[in-house]
This record gives sequence, C-alpha cells and structure tokens, in this order.
Amino acid sequence: MTADSGCYLAVGAALFVLGGIGFVTRRNLILIFLSVELMLHGVSLTLLTFGRMHDNLEGQSFTIFMLTVAACEAALGLALVLSLYQRTKSLDVDIWSKLSEPDLPKWDKRVLPPALIEQPEQVHPRLTVAGEVPDIDDDFPVSLATTTDPRKVLTPSPPDDEY
Repeated sequence: MTADSGCYLAVGAALFVLGGIGFVTRRNLILIFLSVELMLHGVSLTLLTFGRMHDNLEGQSFTIFMLTVAACEAALGLALVLSLYQRTKSLDVDIWSKLSEPDLPKWDKRVLPPALIEQPEQVHPRLTVAGEVPDIDDDFPVSLATTTDPRKVLTPSPPDDEY
C-alpha cells in the first residue's frame, strides 16, 4: 500500500463517518439525503482506491453502478421531499409519521396492544451450584456421582422396559 492509497482510504473513511453522523443527528430531510450521498461517495472513493491498489477495474465498475443508484435515490428523495413540503409546509422528519390515509385508524406508538393470550410463567431448569453434589435419582448409584475418576464415571442406561 502506497502513501497515496492510505490517504485516499482515510478520506473515504472520513466521508463515510461524517455522512453517518449527519444521517443520525440531522432532522431536516434535505440534510439527511445529503448525508446519505456523502456516505455513498465515501464508499465510492474506497472502492476506487482498492481497485487501483489491486490493479483491476472492478472498483471502477462498482462505482459506476453505485453512482447510478445514488442518482436514482437522489431523484426519488427529492420528489418525496417536495411532496412532503407541499403537503405540510415543513421538512421535519417527525411529520413523516403523521402522514397516513384518512380512513385508517390512528396508531399511537405509546400505547401497546393488549396481549391476546397470557403466557403462563415458564419454569426454567436450574443448574446446581459449583462444588455441591447434585440431587440424584434413586436408580443412579451415588458412588458414581461423587467420584472424580474419569474411568469410573458412567452414565447409566435406562431400563429396557421403558422403551
């Protein structure tokens, strides 16, 4: 890896991280879409750098496809932003949750739906505390449970009449 490749990878990583921070922290839809574009360009730069480092054109071909997808995403995002602004006169992200069909019932995310069937409390098996002898059934010899010799520790087979 040359010094130039390291610089390009660092710039690509910085673009991706800045775009991720902008996507998480911003409330304006246009800035969120710009942050996604910034993340895509950071990945594009990284793909180009890795393609050049390995002397092949796969990074360039992936970048062309990614830029095509990014252009489609930008066009759809802009159309959605314009339709939201025409409807609500604001670009706040919380307004997206208020858009719904008028004949559908309103959903309140603070109220949880009641449980249809109450589940009985499940009893989970408990392991014995380390160092204590576990409770053994009557048919299991206690001498085998207390021994530490691996040649004598045997698991008894069930009686043949149960199967």
